[in-house]
Amino acid sequence: MRIPAHSVCTAIRDDIVSGVYERGGRLTEDLLARRYGVSRVPVREALRTLEAEGFVVTRRHAGACVAEPTEEEAADLLEIRLLLEPLAAARAAQRRTEAHLKVLRGLVRLGQERCRSGRGEDLASLGGWFHETLAQASGSAGLGTLLTQLRHKIAWMYVVRPSAAPAESWAEHAAIVDAVARGDAERARTLTAAHAERVAAAHQWRPVRPGIPVRDSQHAVNTVSLPN
Repeated sequence: MRIPAHSVCTAIRDDIVSGVYERGGRLTEDLLARRYGVSRVPVREALRTLEAEGFVVTRRHAGACVAEPTEEEAADLLEIRLLLEPLAAARAAQRRTEAHLKVLRGLVRLGQERCRSGRGEDLASLGGWFHETLAQASGSAGLGTLLTQLRHKIAWMYVVRPSAAPAESWAEHAAIVDAVARGDAERARTLTAAHAERVAAAHQWRPVRPGIPVRDSQHAVNTVSLPN
């Protein structure tokens, strides 16, 4: 069975974002292949994709290494997201389907229920799914891909302080969905811009810290549902 490079790419990206590999650290094909239980071919393809996304750089005499973004570069990405998320919401108001609305409303209900019950451990994940779905509802694959990449990179570069008033954040999500459902592009844009500004203020630059080096132990990519 040949493991798709995108599955290996996702696994390596997730480990970079979570800090398993320190910034500037080498990413050796042999060790990565053993760690994820694959051949070097999908690893090599994955590293090329991650280099295009900005997670990996190729250095002379060192090969592939985890990138070392500066705080200024991180701030630029945060600002770009502030511009793109309102655009996605405005387009979603014009292009969303009933399926998109059903998912968005369901996520809002879950988020609000978690807030009322005081079970906030998965609010960050629900919020990520909300914004992912909103981007998909824009009907623009390119815009959705850009926002997904930005979300991964910003999560890698920043720590987000937990909201002191999570119910307020989910009330904002509900208002955005209402504007999208009514087809009010300008209101969806305005509400999303205000929400994004508030969330951005909670981001703190994640300083470089020692990571866990690549190990020789097996860490297989999940292949249960992969095609032949």
